[in-house]
Amino acid sequence: MPPKKQGNALAQRKSNAEKLLQQQRKRRLIWFSTVGVLLILIVVVLSLDPKPVVKAASFDYDNLPVLGQSDAPVKIVEFGDFKCPACKIANDTIKPQLVNDYIEQGKVAFYFMNLPFIGPDSTTAALAVQSVYHQNKDAFWTYFDAIYGNQGEEKVQWATAEYLVGLAKEINLPVDYDLLQKDIEDKTYINEVTEHYNKADKLKIDSTPTFFINGVEFTGNLGNYDEFKQAIDNASTNK
Repeated sequence: MPPKKQGNALAQRKSNAEKLLQQQRKRRLIWFSTVGVLLILIVVVLSLDPKPVVKAASFDYDNLPVLGQSDAPVKIVEFGDFKCPACKIANDTIKPQLVNDYIEQGKVAFYFMNLPFIGPDSTTAALAVQSVYHQNKDAFWTYFDAIYGNQGEEKVQWATAEYLVGLAKEINLPVDYDLLQKDIEDKTYINEVTEHYNKADKLKIDSTPTFFINGVEFTGNLGNYDEFKQAIDNASTNK
């Protein structure tokens, strides 16, 4: 091949090689850019605070004491200890307002579960209310209010069988007092009390009173009734 043609061929090959190299560089740049963007997106997504998924707790409502109509659209479950001063305050302040604003209107059904943890007589009181519940469901809430209304000192063991039966007699509770005494002493309903306690433990409840509204724990300020009321209204809307 003549020198001139050889030179042209070499120049052409060089040009083609440079074009190929540029194309490879472009492809490489696009690939790295794409990977970089994907990595940035992954980092951004991982750094976002995911919205927690609230899973509603389930309750055996049919076997719990209920205040109000059981078919009410909003169901509130309270975990409480009859020796708990905060539970007494809630019973004296929150429950009456619930009765007036919701329960009497058929909008809320109020349930109770025992969480006896303060002292041995917390369990004694729980056994007493379970006995009354099984004897006369209509008398349960009268007894419930009477125990809180006559609550003793938190550090004193006041909720004895004698005291609890005596209280039932004092308010003329329509139950068999001898059976009440026997149920407390024989711990007739200890399995139910334990079941309530274990449910609270499973739900990681560490204080009383604790309320669940349609299966979702209320974590707001119990001292602010309007906040509690708003949670109920939201539950009713989301039903």
